[in-house]
Amino acid sequence: MAYTDACVHPYPDGDTTLPRMALEARDCGFDRIVSTDGNGEFFGVQVIPGIVIAAAHVRDLTRGVRRAPAGALVMVEAGEEGFNRSAVSLGGVHVLRGLSRAGKHAFDHVAARTAAENGVAVEIDLAPVICLRGRERQRVFQRYADVLVLQRHYGFPLTVASNARSALNLRSVREAVGLCSLFGMEEAETLSALSSLDRLMERPEPVQVVE
Repeated sequence: MAYTDACVHPYPDGDTTLPRMALEARDCGFDRIVSTDGNGEFFGVQVIPGIVIAAAHVRDLTRGVRRAPAGALVMVEAGEEGFNRSAVSLGGVHVLRGLSRAGKHAFDHVAARTAAENGVAVEIDLAPVICLRGRERQRVFQRYADVLVLQRHYGFPLTVASNARSALNLRSVREAVGLCSLFGMEEAETLSALSSLDRLMERPEPVQVVE
């Protein structure tokens, strides 16, 4: 089973070069990383290119998906409820991310069912779990717990990402399991999410125009 950190941000977005990030990821037990800058293979770790699309309107999202490089993992920043429903129904989108920063009802039963039908994943971002404290951290836990309820019912994929901007921010597979357990994610669920990349990248990708 190949484990993937589903989003890291090496230099110039972060302070660590891509080869150094890959080396640290290998030592953390990862076989692959999705990088927002660069691709290739370093120290036996495969680097998958990733693109993050932050769009205010669905038409801008559609344009961004069409321009995404071939072979890239396309990740979309979550927005309001209607935007998220459209995002997970748009061919070419692999991951909906940022739900920890979205509103309480931004990802509902309709979006969950559509994501499952189209094989679109929801990202579990470990960065706020690690960095936040107190009430803000508890709010993130509740958002992820809500996502888990929907995932267990509808079966859409999950990814787990450190969103590290430094090699020091990477976490091992075992640490990821422990962090996800804080909001009720079982070990088998976390390991499945860490190994979901192949299913996301190998699905058919017809681009559908969303009005």
